[in-house]
Amino acid sequence: MKYRHIFFDLDRTLWDFESNMRITLTDLFHRHSLGDYAPNPDHFIETFNLHNSRLWNSYQNGNMKKEVLRYKRFEKTLGDYGIRSKDLAKVIGQEYIEESPKKTALMPHAIEVLNYLKEKYTLHIITNGFNEVQFTKLELCGLSNYFTKVVTSEISGYHKPRTEAFGYTLSSANARKAESIMIGDDLEADILGAKAFGIDQVFFNPNQEQHNHSVTHEISSLLELKQIL
Repeated sequence: MKYRHIFFDLDRTLWDFESNMRITLTDLFHRHSLGDYAPNPDHFIETFNLHNSRLWNSYQNGNMKKEVLRYKRFEKTLGDYGIRSKDLAKVIGQEYIEESPKKTALMPHAIEVLNYLKEKYTLHIITNGFNEVQFTKLELCGLSNYFTKVVTSEISGYHKPRTEAFGYTLSSANARKAESIMIGDDLEADILGAKAFGIDQVFFNPNQEQHNHSVTHEISSLLELKQIL
């Protein structure tokens, strides 16, 4: 057996970020009567996604603290609808952080594949998410017991795709590069980061997005991992 250690990303690889995010934001949209300002929840969510993506990049690059990110993404979103209230943004930001991790939708076949892999390999998580958020997700979704090591960017001090993030995680798992493989949905952070570090990769690409990069394996369904591993 070539591999002994499998390193998974969490959001959008195992935990269904999009579904859980949309449920939470729809609840918040109605709770705070944001329909008085925004056309509908979907419009609000798309606006949030635009701001969140840009500000998350600033956070990952070390240009924004997580406490600021948590409310600033909502402050920008609300501002697009003419709502100028940092206080409301902070309330919604805190509610989102508290409620979203409690949602339990998983990517299709996640449990089936984890049950298959845990009998053959040692499984770990490497994620750029916040400590309190990611550990809550794992616990409430019933995933915690599958993984030996869970390393967030707050624990390692580095965000993927930095090679230091992978180095810290493999060291903490006592895993060698040659016996390790990374599985994730983010081409840059998970796959190219792992490739630069020198470990094999499985690019989980359910939407079959086009790219020009050479990766070890590419799948569109988690079930395909049974054919690879």
